[in-house]
Amino acid sequence: MKDYQLPYQPQDVFQPLSEDDFLHYARLLYRFQYENNAVYRQYCDLLPVDKENVTILSQIPFLPISFFKTHAVMTTDFVPQISFSSSGTVSQIHSYHHLKDVTIYEKSFTKGFEYFYGQASDYVFLALLPNYLEREGSSLIYMMDSLITRSARSDSGFYLYDYQKLYEKLQFLKQNNQKTILIGVTYALLDFVEKYQVDFPELIVFETGGMKGKRKEMVKEDLYAILKSGFGVKTIHSEYGMCELLSQAYSCKDNLFSTPPWMKVLPRDEKNPLSVLPTATSGAINVIDLANFYSCAFIATDDLGRFYSNSQFAVLGRMDNSEIRGCNLLIMND
Repeated sequence: MKDYQLPYQPQDVFQPLSEDDFLHYARLLYRFQYENNAVYRQYCDLLPVDKENVTILSQIPFLPISFFKTHAVMTTDFVPQISFSSSGTVSQIHSYHHLKDVTIYEKSFTKGFEYFYGQASDYVFLALLPNYLEREGSSLIYMMDSLITRSARSDSGFYLYDYQKLYEKLQFLKQNNQKTILIGVTYALLDFVEKYQVDFPELIVFETGGMKGKRKEMVKEDLYAILKSGFGVKTIHSEYGMCELLSQAYSCKDNLFSTPPWMKVLPRDEKNPLSVLPTATSGAINVIDLANFYSCAFIATDDLGRFYSNSQFAVLGRMDNSEIRGCNLLIMND
């Protein structure tokens, strides 16, 4: 295969970055991907933009996320170590994200988790992710399997539909004052709290979003009220991720997400995909994920968000005519 000249080592970005640092790496990565990603280059060449003189982030072209459904979005030529696919219903067309080096993903989600929550070894992880476990190619299952392994605690593990066993485990962990994270797909968390009530105030509950065709979509405030009552917690956590990304944003409270230093979200005009909006506004979500070194780091998603001046954002839902898929696709009452 061709010996590509890398602009920097992918692992270099997994650290605190100033605004100038982020722009520097983003510009280098844009040039690298424009030159070595045929799909991205063809898309950029169709746009009426100056591709040679990118000085700010908003000048970088963002690839529509739908391209991951129809093309192999790969920077450089390689045989994938692993390929992740999007979730959704059986009838939907799935996206595929081909990874040249899965250790980049491992580094990204490990550092991202540590950035917001500390060391994985401090927690027991309980993963209630039945629909993800029942299919191949889930990046979320890969991430949770790694975090469970890193926790090195025998109480950590995956749960399918054995809610009684999960209830008993939660009771045991509460009695032993064990720091615990429960991450679950939304419909399964609702199924659980309809059968069992858990008063575990110290528990960190993550909902990954989406009913996956199992239940009607809900307003987030209503969903969170049910889950808070069912688990006896004051807040519900969440993560914003998808198979086309290798980094995740996290919400520790009230659907307000923050990104790790190597990831940014920018609002765009949903009616004009080339127009990036001022930060304190609402619009469609563009993502820059510097961990997406060998695919595309600049993605125009189908999600809608509200953006705040402190770099936080809220997920409001989906654009019209887009499929329900991925994580955090519940309706936000605006």
